[in-house]
Amino acid sequence: MQPARTRRAIGAGMIGNVLEWYDFAIYGFFAVEIGRQFFPHESQVAQLLATFGVFAVGYLMRPLGGIAIGHVSDHYGRRAALIVAITAMAVPTFLIGLLPGYAVLGIAAPILLTMLRMVQGLSLGGEHPSSMVFLVERAPEGRRGFMGGLAACGAIVGLLLGSATGALLAAVMSADALAEWGWRIPFIMGLGVGLVGNLIRRNIEETVPERSGKSPAIVDTLRNHWRLVGRIAALAAFNAVPFYLLFVYLVSVMELDNGFTPAQALLINTISMTALLPCMLLGAWLTDKVGRKPVLLFSIGMGFLTAWPLFTLMHQPDPVLVFAGQLGAALFVGLFTSSFPALIVESTPAQVRCTAVALGYNLSIGIVGGLTPFIATLLVAYTDNPMAPAFMVMFAAAVAFTAVLTFKETLGQPLEGGMISASRGDEADAEATTAAAAKALRDIAIEATGTAVDGSNSNASGGIRAA
Repeated sequence: MQPARTRRAIGAGMIGNVLEWYDFAIYGFFAVEIGRQFFPHESQVAQLLATFGVFAVGYLMRPLGGIAIGHVSDHYGRRAALIVAITAMAVPTFLIGLLPGYAVLGIAAPILLTMLRMVQGLSLGGEHPSSMVFLVERAPEGRRGFMGGLAACGAIVGLLLGSATGALLAAVMSADALAEWGWRIPFIMGLGVGLVGNLIRRNIEETVPERSGKSPAIVDTLRNHWRLVGRIAALAAFNAVPFYLLFVYLVSVMELDNGFTPAQALLINTISMTALLPCMLLGAWLTDKVGRKPVLLFSIGMGFLTAWPLFTLMHQPDPVLVFAGQLGAALFVGLFTSSFPALIVESTPAQVRCTAVALGYNLSIGIVGGLTPFIATLLVAYTDNPMAPAFMVMFAAAVAFTAVLTFKETLGQPLEGGMISASRGDEADAEATTAAAAKALRDIAIEATGTAVDGSNSNASGGIRAA
């Protein structure tokens, strides 16, 4: 495979995830401002609850989005699905930036906001699974694990870019201007990312998997592959629970229990989030060297064994100890998150690949991940034990470990329905492409986090500043 074609595939596969998580970050960062604009007659707490309630509605749409966009991918082609997904994210993001508030539209304003978030939720459900499938299928020989891991890296880059944008605006604008109209700027800017992504994706070759039957992909999936969907969901649970605990829930804990200022908590979180990138690249590289299952089992086992001591560190009043705990967690989260895409894509039949992967993945991310901070808060309140969420990580690890054992090792096996592959003689070419992709990711991360870390209000996890 030509290096230029590989780079185009990387750009096409990653840019949607960048936009998706950019929106996640800016929506959470400006939750207070959005609440004031669209729910002005409520108390501040009620405004936040309403704003995050609208956010949650978008998450609940993810499984439906996975089915819809998965159907497009499995019936009409990978390129078509990627174009639909990024358009369904970029247009609502832009429209949120233009949407008049309650003072102009009355009750129609929060209703329209909710509808736009629902469309974004549909996009969310299809974007990440579709990009995983696309990148693995387009990978050079011996690089499917690395290419699959780049989809996860795109999500972290998007979070950091969104956080950097929010932090920069908060640093250069007055609080009044930011609350009145400044919060709209990053949403409007999202259209530019979407247009670039749409252009990139329109210029890639279309590939349509061969289908042997006439049944829709979702019917085929539920009838013949429901066990596989369940195994994918069980595996993805370890992607959902630790991530949302570490980079969403625990930021509030740092402020409320540890006594940190918001700036301290968010700075620790931003740096820890940045540390995920090299851990992800390492995991993606390792999975092509030693196998999918060894890396997954190691990262899951590490999460199970270190959950309690790392949570103990993260509940200390010393920022250095908290930072050490989050860095330790970033290692096993990064290794796992970047190494499981190749396994689930390679284990799924080509004719239902996008639908099955999207359904299993979104059942965990949309439901388990979305409820994780809420359940953690309830557990702590019910048990009066701040360490209770560590058991959630351990339980998710046990479920995922069992799920990994049910999969066959796929390293070195031919990919059913693989659209483009390189000959084994292209090893040096693949190595050069891998190095180029890693360098591009590093440059983007340095540029984004350089701004975020310098800003006193930096935020890498979206809604935490408001919470």
